[in-house]
Amino acid sequence: MAKRKSVGATEPKVSLLGKEVPLPQSPEAATLDRVPNPHPGKLYLARFTAPEFTSLCPVTGQPDFAHLVIDYVPKRWLVESKSLKLYLGSFRNHGAFHEDCTIAIADRLAQFLSPRWLRIGGYWYPRGGIPIDVFWQTGRPPADLWIPDQGVATYRGRG
Repeated sequence: MAKRKSVGATEPKVSLLGKEVPLPQSPEAATLDRVPNPHPGKLYLARFTAPEFTSLCPVTGQPDFAHLVIDYVPKRWLVESKSLKLYLGSFRNHGAFHEDCTIAIADRLAQFLSPRWLRIGGYWYPRGGIPIDVFWQTGRPPADLWIPDQGVATYRGRG
């Protein structure tokens, strides 16, 4: 069994885990934590699924709902899941269009983690009778990476 590198004094500390933390008031106010990847030499995909993501329509203030799927291939860092959950929850009171929410999340994670590869699928429920799905990735995925389907069907309404 490979020995795991311990977190040293120069590594970032996890600031939210194990504490009672209120939901951040905005995405800008949310703290993301990262931890060292214990397998930086391995090529693998990590997936986060948020089937109950919400934000607000910037025009009407009505809630918008999405099923988000975030896939990334870690390099040096992993995102700490509680901080990601709180970050995604901070969008509940945030007014932005579907495209802006989806791309803002991807941009922040890509900049924060510097992964080998990252993609996001934002499967938004209909607004005005039209579902809006938003997809983005950092570039071509690494060769030989197994990338499963995101598993979210396109919107079909009642049928």
